[in-house]
Amino acid sequence: VGLGCNRPFPERECFKALCCKGPPPPRPEYDLVCIGLTGSGKTSLLSQLCSENPENIVSTTGFSIKAVPFQNAVLNVKELGGADTIRKYWSRYYQGSQGVIFVLDSASSEDDLETARNELHSALQHPQLCTLPFLILANHQDKPAARSVQEIKKYFELEPLARGKRWILKPCSLDDMEAVKDSFTLLINLLEERELEPSRM
Repeated sequence: VGLGCNRPFPERECFKALCCKGPPPPRPEYDLVCIGLTGSGKTSLLSQLCSENPENIVSTTGFSIKAVPFQNAVLNVKELGGADTIRKYWSRYYQGSQGVIFVLDSASSEDDLETARNELHSALQHPQLCTLPFLILANHQDKPAARSVQEIKKYFELEPLARGKRWILKPCSLDDMEAVKDSFTLLINLLEERELEPSRM
């Protein structure tokens, strides 16, 4: 007799045989690019999400790739260094991206904030990124000089520039990683929605 249904508790045995074969289906994977100026905190945020030892964190000079696991997806994040000499090469690494993470230091100097704004504007308008979901993280909110999300939204002119695009602007700091995870969950939702769109056409 198949499925062991002649044993005690046949319903339980049948259920196990039918439903418990093999591993669960793999989580979807998304390829993302993470950009932002040096000192914005990209590496620290990604390392915390991967539960890496904070003592081993070294600022990214070229690029690095991390697989960041979430309950409903795995994000393969390509982090690009934010130094002046590297930013001009960012666009070479955009191909194949399905979403963008832009990290900015909300407590930075006026000059650095203006540079970050220009870089974000360039990314939002780049042919390979302009249709993708963006997660913009206003990092270092725990610092006294941090600007609010409302101030950053206004200064970065996000409403006119990104109208019609999928973007999320969230405050964050290493002190509140749960909020960071929630922000990434919102990004995953946008990625899932974008993936479903062609089938609706």
